[in-house]
Amino acid sequence: MAEKVFMIALSPTMEEGTIQKWRKKEGDMVKEGDILCDVETDKASMEYESSQAGKILKIVRGEGAAARVGDLIAILGQDGEDISTLLGESSAPASAPAKAAETQVAATVPAPAATASPPQTGGKSSPLARRLAQEKGIDLAMVAGSGPGGRVVKRDIENYQPAAASRGATPSVPLPSPLNDDRVPVSRKRSVIATRLSESLFTAPHIFLTVSVNMDPLMGAREKLNAELKDKLSLNAFIIKLVANAITRHQAVNSSWMGDYIQNHSSVDVGLAVAQPDGLITPIVRAAHGKGIRQIDAELKDLIDRARSNQLKPEEYTGATFTISNLGSFGIEEFTAIINPPGAAILALGAVMKVPVVGEDEDIAIQRQMKMTLSADHRVMDGAVAAAFLTDLKSVMEDPFRALL
Repeated sequence: MAEKVFMIALSPTMEEGTIQKWRKKEGDMVKEGDILCDVETDKASMEYESSQAGKILKIVRGEGAAARVGDLIAILGQDGEDISTLLGESSAPASAPAKAAETQVAATVPAPAATASPPQTGGKSSPLARRLAQEKGIDLAMVAGSGPGGRVVKRDIENYQPAAASRGATPSVPLPSPLNDDRVPVSRKRSVIATRLSESLFTAPHIFLTVSVNMDPLMGAREKLNAELKDKLSLNAFIIKLVANAITRHQAVNSSWMGDYIQNHSSVDVGLAVAQPDGLITPIVRAAHGKGIRQIDAELKDLIDRARSNQLKPEEYTGATFTISNLGSFGIEEFTAIINPPGAAILALGAVMKVPVVGEDEDIAIQRQMKMTLSADHRVMDGAVAAAFLTDLKSVMEDPFRALL
């Protein structure tokens, strides 16, 4: 008997997904557990595993099409089954067929008349298309969308060629300014980020504490170690290790506010905020307090690579007990960050800068310094508790060998 295949929630916050690629095509046999398609959620690209078996009789939502959780995306069944009733029951609008099916229906689709309007440009686009466009420096407003309703999808970005460049001609009109008056639809990811951070900032009373850290000892230790290694260790790996070490002496920093109780955590799971074209994601190094710097660095590099290509699993970016946000590479000297629930604190790191420092003997020396700002949930800890942790962390970073004690 033919059965409907619905879009399911592939991440904790998913309400809508975009079908990036169908792994199966119409007519293929599917077993339970087979990967049907790749779906871009609000956080990552996920594999959709079939919970049913049968032949794909119809792909309802093609590549590049968006589907809310519960929408019909395909129909499975046996050869010869009449699925017209099932299709009629669906209120979902018809979408572009999968690439594999396009050649099967091409003969029945009339060619557009010579006077037909050109493909829509500057309309809606899939999250993946927006990311690819940003990476390639392509103005989405100049791309003709081939997806449902003129939606710009992955293949449109991959196949895009500026009209003037393809003809080898000089444009007769000025190139459009990157500034515009467009209304940009809020993506699901952007909406989730807005909701969670608004709830955090206006629900959790934040306290902010800032210290300046002498980075010469830590930077010197890293430079010496990297001189002996083929695979260089990142500064973030050192910081995560030292942060995790300090947290083990301050339970309140590794806790969560639960309303009628405070939940302590025995594992220090450190998240690092990573920028994506349409938002942020926080890959997590689990149990960082029990790992060495080289292991943390290897895990971090893998997590960051997959975060930037939307390949993280939900358990790899949800549930950090402490978060680090580092904007030093952008030249930002100091900033405050909003706590990332369920954690009770987040550490904001600025750029490492050479500054003049007056010593105890009043001599002036040049020192590499970095400003660290801790945002803490005042419901979980008081200022003195947060200050004790930050002071401890500063001491460890200025004398990293203390972490070996």
